[in-house]
Formats: sequence, structure tokens, C-alpha cells
Amino acid sequence: MLALAITVGAGAAYAVTHQGEAAAERAQPGTHPAEPVVVKDQPSTFAPSTTTTPPRPNVILPFNAKLTSQSIPVPGGGVRSGGCSGSLIDPLWVITAGHCFHDVNGVRVGGSPPYDMTVVIGKNKDSDPGGTTVHVVDVRQSPVNDLAVVKLSAPVTGIVPLTIVETRPPKGQRVDFAGWGSVSATVVAPSDHMKRGTFTISKVDQYTLDAVPVVARTVENSPCHDDSGAPFFTTDDNVTGRLIAIEDSGPECPQPGTETLARVDAVADWIHQQLRS
Repeated sequence: MLALAITVGAGAAYAVTHQGEAAAERAQPGTHPAEPVVVKDQPSTFAPSTTTTPPRPNVILPFNAKLTSQSIPVPGGGVRSGGCSGSLIDPLWVITAGHCFHDVNGVRVGGSPPYDMTVVIGKNKDSDPGGTTVHVVDVRQSPVNDLAVVKLSAPVTGIVPLTIVETRPPKGQRVDFAGWGSVSATVVAPSDHMKRGTFTISKVDQYTLDAVPVVARTVENSPCHDDSGAPFFTTDDNVTGRLIAIEDSGPECPQPGTETLARVDAVADWIHQQLRS
């Protein structure tokens, strides 16, 4: 795998610590790569259980994914909890932000995950019956932007994965957002329900794009802490969709500002290679 120098934005984790005071925050726009990606090729040491139940018929956007961990190491010892958002792009693969998987120093890592990460797919609320609970067993870091595809411990059935868009998105296109991040500006923790909003693409760069909200921001309609990796997509039926980009960084929630997203079309060939391997 190619190595890329990248700083880790802290949307990957919320600030509950079991030991120590390490608390990550979402990366801010304008941050730049600084550390190499570390790839570990050994098989995952986790032997997670898997629970799979078809989603309820009335679940909207069933491809959405909630990622949580209770065992992220922190400098000086101890662990903390953390969360991210993502989406199903293949029965065995979810796409999310690269910085959701990092070592104790915040350097993005690939290969066997450095901590257990649970993935719940096919729910709109934690209390919903059904859905699928799996675990991450392999992490593949994009060589050019803050994006990762992660392999699951078992295939997810009964849900149509998002389609990866392979053409450059136009400025002005409207896209939907869905994530499981915090719904409080002060108490940072994953939400117990899926959030949703609508954005407009305001700028397209080589590997990223900028997006601005269509209406005034709230904690319910825009990314906050733990929304890293959340999909920005289009859908005609609230069941299937086309993935345009994923959340990387943005302003403090719910302050005005621009979201920085990782384009999926820019790495579409690489993504398909990972899914076939």
C-alpha cells in the first residue's frame, strides 16, 4: 500500500476517557498531512460475534453505518471510547474516514485494526429491532485522501449497498448527509439515532470537495463530532443511493462553515481493487 503523510482528525472519537484526558476533536478545514500511514499485515486478533437480522421494512437509508469502539488506546496508558459514521458499499465492506483508525499517536493505520470497532448497519435508532452488528477485521487506507474501506467480520444481507460514483461531481449539486454523530455542542458522544441533512457542493478539488448546508445548521442536520466518514449521497427512494463523498472535517458543530469531504470518484478504481482483494 502506498504511504501518505496525513494528520488524524478527531471526528473519529468522542472525549470519554477511561484513563487519562486524551480527547479527540473533528479535524478542522485546512489541516494537512503530517504523519505516514502505518500498515500492519497480520490478521486481526479480534474474534467478534456477529448478529445479522434483516432491517425493518420502514428503515430509511438502510446502508448507513454506525461505528463505535470502547478500546482506543491513549498516550500514557488506558483507553477511551470513540465513534465514526460510514456506509455499506459491498456486503463485506464499509467506507468511512481514514482517521477513524489510528495508532496511539494519532497516525492513521491500515491492516489489522488496532482496536475493536463495532459496526451497526440497517437501523435508524439504536432501539430499532433488526439491523446487522458486525466488527471490522481489516482496514485499507486511501493513498491520496482521508478515506478508508474496512472489511467486515461477516457479510451484510438484505441491504443494497451504495453505488460508488465514478465521475467528478459538479459544483452546485445537492447531496444528502446521514450520520450518527453528536447531537450536542458540549456533550460529545454518538447519537442514539441517525441524523440527516442536505448540502450543496460549493467547490471541487483534486481529491476533496467542499459542501455547504442548504438551510441553517443544527446538530440534527449537519456533521458534528463522531460524524467522520458519514456519507454524502443522492437517493431517489431512501433505500438505495449513489455515494458522492464522505465527511472528513468541518466547523465546530453547529457553527456556520464549510464541510470538507473526501471524493470517492477520485479513488473509485482503488476502492474496487480493495473490494476484489
